[in-house]
Amino acid sequence: MQYKYNLDDISSDMLRGFFVDWPNPPSSQTHLKLLENSSNVVIAVDEQSKQVVGFITAISDGVLSAYIPFLEVLPAYKNRGIGKELIKRMLDELSNIYMIDLCCDDDLIPLYEKFGMIRSNGMLMRNYKMQSGIPNE
Repeated sequence: MQYKYNLDDISSDMLRGFFVDWPNPPSSQTHLKLLENSSNVVIAVDEQSKQVVGFITAISDGVLSAYIPFLEVLPAYKNRGIGKELIKRMLDELSNIYMIDLCCDDDLIPLYEKFGMIRSNGMLMRNYKMQSGIPNE
């Protein structure tokens, strides 16, 4: 497995199969755009197939705060330690940041606790009509 911290040589064709179970998943072109617009990315690439099999993103002010909105591993690649490696590498990338926040489902709390993260209260809003991203004009 190759781990990359940039989008060099990454195309939208390499981003298929993500956002499983989303009613309105973003297209692979929108997925590439969200990676481009993130402050930090770590991408797992299968060296044989040259397919992106996992990714994690962060949005940060680069001073005090960062938010991790996405961590995804393709279903066929789960339970191989890829997600844990992506988290570890992203937290290393953000090690100079005071607060790193994320929201996750309850079943993922034990995973993030292994990395020293703690439970917190939070608020959120979801605009599901925009779940697939901004339409191309």
